[in-house]
Amino acid sequence: MFFAIIDLASQRAVGWASYLRIDPAMGSIEVGHVAYSPALQRTAAGTEAMYLMMRRAFDELGYRRYEWKCDSLNAPSWNAAERLGFRYEGIFRQAWVRHGRNRDNAWFSIIDGEWPTIRSALEEWLDPLNFDTTGGQRRRLGVFMARTPRESLL
Repeated sequence: MFFAIIDLASQRAVGWASYLRIDPAMGSIEVGHVAYSPALQRTAAGTEAMYLMMRRAFDELGYRRYEWKCDSLNAPSWNAAERLGFRYEGIFRQAWVRHGRNRDNAWFSIIDGEWPTIRSALEEWLDPLNFDTTGGQRRRLGVFMARTPRESLL
């Protein structure tokens, strides 16, 4: 299930993301095929798009597990997952063959018990008061994530 990410100011598509591996019986859903244009990369809007997808999965659709997978060599994707509050679960070795090479997949997840503290951190970071008049963040998301009790993220 693909979603276009639209820049509200320009009304132009600046990225996309999808839900995949949707398993309602197991309460598990994955976010993937995330592609951000340079206009969306490293912006509050990019973080907000991921937050909105998480909120829909947990709060509206009632999923208990939200997954993120990436090529283990894809450092930007790995970093994004951790920045957004996903926990690293491990490597699925030789999970795919891509472009003639074995690809190891790094698996990450957020589970329903972790979601309230992650949601709170994301909402505090996304608050307009956290941004100056030029759109620069006053405090990094990591500051808000660090304030959440680590035990609640385990």
